[in-house]
Amino acid sequence: MASSIGKIPVFAGLWSVLLGLLVMGHRTISFLGRLPGDIVINKKNVHVQFPVTPYLLLSLLLSFLFYIFNRK
Repeated sequence: MASSIGKIPVFAGLWSVLLGLLVMGHRTISFLGRLPGDIVINKKNVHVQFPVTPYLLLSLLLSFLFYIFNRK
């Protein structure tokens, strides 16, 4: 029981690292470029981009994969 509880923070940390690398490399990954549905705000000295669509697609893909792998 104790060993399975210890695995939870390890896997959560690994997922956090992978998600952080994905977010950091967002601009270098070409297929996650500007898609319809992304929110872009350009003002005088400010450029803000909210990549909504790529993260929705990533969420759907991960949800599908977790569903497939957790079916028993």
